[in-house]
Amino acid sequence: MSNRTFTMVKPDATGKGYSGAILDQIIKAGFSIKAMKWTKLTKEQAGLFYDIHRERPFFGELVEFMSSGPIVAAILEKENAVEDFRTLIGATNPANAAEGTIRKNFAASIGENAVHGSDSDENAAIEGDFFFSKLERF
Repeated sequence: MSNRTFTMVKPDATGKGYSGAILDQIIKAGFSIKAMKWTKLTKEQAGLFYDIHRERPFFGELVEFMSSGPIVAAILEKENAVEDFRTLIGATNPANAAEGTIRKNFAASIGENAVHGSDSDENAAIEGDFFFSKLERF
């Protein structure tokens, strides 16, 4: 089990000015930031990142959305990082998310759900590698 996970504050949340409040909630939950950057994905980069969903009907919309504005990408560290972060962000549909979770606090819909969180240790490593070189991690 890894103690690192990957997250992105998505364009809907950065556009509404929620980045600082989301990062504050993450830090207060005991995560430390090991790498972080403010960036904007091109459509090609968004397509590569979400390639696992290429055959799904929502893929085009997802790529459009994720390349529509800046994101904050980060590698986080904490014991049991992936599972604890998934609990912190809440259900994909904010209407079903537990009170106090990031998605309950900041997401507008299933499509505009404020944050991405890795779903496994393996994907956390792959996703972190997509955004950060070894020199950018601490």
